[in-house]
Amino acid sequence: QVQLVESGGGLVQSGGSLRLSCAASGRTFSSRTMGWFRQAPGKERGFVASIISWSGGNTYYADSVKGRFTISRDNAKNTVYLQMNSLKPEDTAVYYCAARSGSPTVTPNMYDYWGQGTQVTVSS
Repeated sequence: QVQLVESGGGLVQSGGSLRLSCAASGRTFSSRTMGWFRQAPGKERGFVASIISWSGGNTYYADSVKGRFTISRDNAKNTVYLQMNSLKPEDTAVYYCAARSGSPTVTPNMYDYWGQGTQVTVSS
């Protein structure tokens, strides 16, 4: 089993930045593909970014966040990060960390483990 706990959310003005963290425990973190998803009120959970398991792993981003968000991981700390810059009101959502044992995917139901989420609110 893998347990994931997100942190770092909060209220920020449009154009500001936040860094989300996801601390993992349980089975080996370094062997997992990690992803970030978000869900806004009234909308389905959607893909934000993912990073493959190996050191210096490839990263993948939704078009809506490309160039603004950066996903990274520190396997020694069992932590994955999402640096969010140039935030927009439409980025407002609950952000979830997720893990899977296979290849990167944008499909939420292909991820095996999920955190409880952290709220990000971007004011205009």
